[in-house]
Amino acid sequence: MLDCRLLPTIVLIFIMNYIDRTAVTSARLKGLEQDLGLTDIEYSTVLAVLYASYCPAQIPSNMILNRITRPSYYIPACVVVWGLTSALTGVTHNYAGILLCRIFIGLPEAAFYPGAIYLLSRWYTRRELAFRSAILYGGLLISNAFGSLMAAGILSNMEGKLGIRAWRWLFYIEGAISVVIGFLAIFLLPDYPHNTRWLTPAQRLLAQVRIAEDAGEADEDSAQESAFVGLIMALKDPKVIIFAIMTCAQLVGLGFVNFFPTIAGTLGFSTTVTLLLAAPPWILATIVCCLNAWNADRTGERFFHINAPWWGVILGYIIGVSTFSIGGRYVAMFLMACGYAGFALTLVWVSNAVPRPPAKRSAAIGIVNGFGNIGNLISSYVWKADWGPDYHPSMIISLSALALSSVLAFVIRCMLVSQNKRLDRDEMKDMKGAKRERIEEAARLEGLTFEEALERRKGFRYLY
Repeated sequence: MLDCRLLPTIVLIFIMNYIDRTAVTSARLKGLEQDLGLTDIEYSTVLAVLYASYCPAQIPSNMILNRITRPSYYIPACVVVWGLTSALTGVTHNYAGILLCRIFIGLPEAAFYPGAIYLLSRWYTRRELAFRSAILYGGLLISNAFGSLMAAGILSNMEGKLGIRAWRWLFYIEGAISVVIGFLAIFLLPDYPHNTRWLTPAQRLLAQVRIAEDAGEADEDSAQESAFVGLIMALKDPKVIIFAIMTCAQLVGLGFVNFFPTIAGTLGFSTTVTLLLAAPPWILATIVCCLNAWNADRTGERFFHINAPWWGVILGYIIGVSTFSIGGRYVAMFLMACGYAGFALTLVWVSNAVPRPPAKRSAAIGIVNGFGNIGNLISSYVWKADWGPDYHPSMIISLSALALSSVLAFVIRCMLVSQNKRLDRDEMKDMKGAKRERIEEAARLEGLTFEEALERRKGFRYLY
């Protein structure tokens, strides 16, 4: 029931989330820069400034999401706001106007991806989360294909309609679609396992028991574990800091996404053909993303499932640096797009590595994705027009960033292996304080004694 209702809704929202965010890259192909009088550095700033609001807003947004009882109101409200802001981008007439729109679209968009991952983590077990998160992230990847196809249709058919430029119609139409989806999501999204309105009491209890069994603790905060306490706990965990730096580096390495139509344009075809050629790599990337995550859930392995797609991107960059042939560069674009199959599992790994309490987990997800997206801000200046059409310096910088990410991911893997060994030694020790409260609550939900729940908890181990 949850798969059929929650997943299609958040995938559809994510498709529009990224289409709205990256519409400016398609609009660039049809005169946005010229009409607004943007220089190359101003266009890069237009791309980057979204992340100036998007990144810091993710941490407080996830802290709010952990404390409120109705995410089915909070997330759709943010969807409606960013849809309106995206539509207003179409009425801008200068650099200052589009800059303001990009700043304000970043605030509501900050609530969605880390918030959606946190919401999934409240419903799915460790070995179910990767595949569901990949389906969610598949929405982003396929949105690059749909976005290109939608942009191709709008930009080629709407030029001059009602005296309005086609790139302005692009923002109007895509923004309006997001607003409609936001209102529909209010009725489709669930809240939390204990209070979702469209589940029966028995189904709500089942949802709580499943998560309690998975970790041996109730997925609840104690009275002492406030949102601020969870933030402090997350900041004190060295894994969270390393995850944040790793994510920042990988998004520098994957920053080509904001310039994908421009990179496709270096193949030398017309605007419409360029946008159509940009779609197939993302369709393949969506398939690879889901298969990779499905196998990650089956095996419980995380490190290689995250890093192998990055290594494919590194190979793509090497091909891109080594050849100017159309065939070689197009193959490189497929490898580059498939690299996002690794990023799709990053917040899943964070959720697995920082499972309890929920206040800490929600803050950790916000910190990692918020700080990590600084990499997108940096990459806005890595893919400079001056370095085109070959973009060799851009590819070398991105390749180096992904190499750093791989090293940091290996460090996290070693830390989790060490923590699992510590659990082997310490699992029979008595639980006290908040940990004991959560185990007692899990025992109550499952109808067990405290000793039986403690025995079940022996099965918990970090996934690496």
